[in-house]
Amino acid sequence: MSVTRRTPRPAKERKRKERGIPSREAILDYVAENPDMAGKREIARAFGIKGSAKIDLKALLKEMTEEGLLERRGKRLSRPGDLPRVTVLDITARDREGGLLATPASFDGESGKAPVVHMRRQKSGETAAGIGSRVLARIERGDGSYHGRIIKVLEKQRRAALGILRIGENEARIEPISRKQDEMIIPADALGEAKDGDLVEVEPLRSTSRYGLKRGKVRQVVGSAITEQAASMIAIHANEIPHIFPDAVMAEANAAKPLTLKGKNSAAETHEDWRDVALITIDPADAKDHDDAIHAMADPENEGGHIITVAIADVSYYVRPGSAMDREAEKRGNSVYFPDRVVPMLPERISNDLCSLREKEDRPSLAVRMWFDSEGRKVRHSFHRIVMRSHAKLAYVEAQAAIDGAPNDTCRALLEPVLKPLWEGYECLKRGRNARSPLELDLPERKILLKEDGTVDRVIVPDRLDAHKLVEEFMIQANVAAAETLEAKRQALIYRIHDSPSLDKLETLREFLKGLNLSLSRSGNLRAEHFNGILAAVEGSENEELVNQVVLRSQSQAEYSPDNIGHFGLNLRKYAHFTSPIRRYADLIVHRALVKALGLGPGGITPEEEKNLDAVAADISMTERRAMVAERETKDRLIAGFLSERVGERFNGRINGVTKAGLFVTLNDTGADGFIPISKISDEYYVYDAATQSLIGEHSALSYQIGMDVEVRLAEAVPAAGSLRFDMLSEGKPVDGLPRSRRTGQNRRGRGFRPGTGQSKSRKHRGRKGRK
Repeated sequence: MSVTRRTPRPAKERKRKERGIPSREAILDYVAENPDMAGKREIARAFGIKGSAKIDLKALLKEMTEEGLLERRGKRLSRPGDLPRVTVLDITARDREGGLLATPASFDGESGKAPVVHMRRQKSGETAAGIGSRVLARIERGDGSYHGRIIKVLEKQRRAALGILRIGENEARIEPISRKQDEMIIPADALGEAKDGDLVEVEPLRSTSRYGLKRGKVRQVVGSAITEQAASMIAIHANEIPHIFPDAVMAEANAAKPLTLKGKNSAAETHEDWRDVALITIDPADAKDHDDAIHAMADPENEGGHIITVAIADVSYYVRPGSAMDREAEKRGNSVYFPDRVVPMLPERISNDLCSLREKEDRPSLAVRMWFDSEGRKVRHSFHRIVMRSHAKLAYVEAQAAIDGAPNDTCRALLEPVLKPLWEGYECLKRGRNARSPLELDLPERKILLKEDGTVDRVIVPDRLDAHKLVEEFMIQANVAAAETLEAKRQALIYRIHDSPSLDKLETLREFLKGLNLSLSRSGNLRAEHFNGILAAVEGSENEELVNQVVLRSQSQAEYSPDNIGHFGLNLRKYAHFTSPIRRYADLIVHRALVKALGLGPGGITPEEEKNLDAVAADISMTERRAMVAERETKDRLIAGFLSERVGERFNGRINGVTKAGLFVTLNDTGADGFIPISKISDEYYVYDAATQSLIGEHSALSYQIGMDVEVRLAEAVPAAGSLRFDMLSEGKPVDGLPRSRRTGQNRRGRGFRPGTGQSKSRKHRGRKGRK
């Protein structure tokens, strides 16, 4: 992280000292010594700052944050590079006394050297961890070093690798399914029952030689690599996604009974009867489970206002804290969606049956009713535990078609009493959304359509309909209401948080925009609307998609946390995930918190869960990232398989990434991503210029820049690894704005030019045109 240090103005510093404000050094020392108690309030209390002097302290802390001396994590402040209170560690060694030593699984400290964490000795009965284990740990700092206590063992180091068995005339080899894996030779006596083309798990064998390929032994046959499930199964195994429910979980799910308002499983005392409310579900046409149902009507007591109702499946009624289903759901964190399958968070008996809001069937739900004024501002809301009955199951396309004047038989009867009020309610909410001005990125989302045999049929970009936006805005408002209610009740919860972009990413974005004659405000209070101004400026231009992509990359990653810092992208101060408890564990936690805080019956959050929210939030943030990687890898493998028969063909695409090693190109028709090594561009040296995101020829001064339209040839496709390699066919573009002497690549002293800011010619590469 780069640190921009301001030179303190003596007069301002003297005034602060007179008012009892501590120095920067004193604050940094306090933060280092009190990592768990370093909020603005705690700092004021520690230094005895009261009254109006707190304003000076707030200003100083803001300055230190902007300078990079401090960074904000929730409500707490920390020094850049310091470890968070709860983090994922890899245990790597033991000290002289036999104690375990660990390092962070990911670390972005300035020094580049990860700190060592001394793990506290485990008590008897705790899950054992050893060298090679990955753990979730609570971190403490004292005496200048870190100490950790294991919360949960996440995984044991796996020696096995996954690959596709290829049996040749003389030997058998493992074809890697990951770009990070190496090839491996399998001796004939180590094949077991594996056959050519099988997807197998291989255990490396000890080698007596330092040379040649590694040797391995087939440990397990996962399945055939040519089946329709191969791509998703590879991703499931490679990312260690739990996909088989334990017997205890299945038994618990199968024993669950439907909830009714009468009889043995009666919910009369805990759930209100809302079956007459005309709630409907609107989902993708192929959806198997239905989390949410919606309803809208004009507010008779508020002219121009609307009453919006969102009902969400009451998973907390069936999945109780500490149960087998609960432990497995927490372990999975979320459902994972592949083109050919779903790995659900909960068994189908729960997700697709008892909790799915099926048409014309009674289902338990947690509903929020929200009142909005004519400008789309929420006036009030209330939560209810109900039994509902979905009046219709609609797909996005058919609901939109009905509003657009082409209703089918199902929608014709719903058009006036149900659908039109929904769209009128959405128009009201849009006014509030426009006033709030969240980040309005417009990025096409491609969908892979499969044939019956599981191979790729085609890749499409589905239309973005108002029906999608309507449901999305209703869900956002329900999520806000959940967070507001729990805060008002002082109930612990897990927020969905999204931090503002880092200073480094903002500077990189500003440098990129400068090349397009665009500028981004340097205001200290940067908001989503500032980015929207940039996006509006390029709307309809050839750079629209490129700028949307670059702005997206500048944003921080959303995550889960019990500490609220708001949601930058949505421009919301309080936000929690409430609307998808069938497929996200975070939402189930929020449901339980609401049940407890509002006294809505059994299934509420327990004190033990409340104490463990830090760990749960870190865990499910990790499983969410794991799911995203697995889904992306599966799409890459399917597309690579789809294009493998077209090696040698020409394609049009756009450069979407530039590195010192080469160019990343996205094809226009399929959205497939591939790489062009720098040696396949042309026959000259290239200089990487980070400021302009380009590779520039040392002598020709022709450049390849991010966003440039190019023609490429598909040189290689490796479906198992999801890898594509291209050759460049297009010529680079001249670098604008350089003096003639610098365009030739030589200055008066005969040295290569340095376009952009601070880039040396130390990393230079020579291409070999025509080499295969």
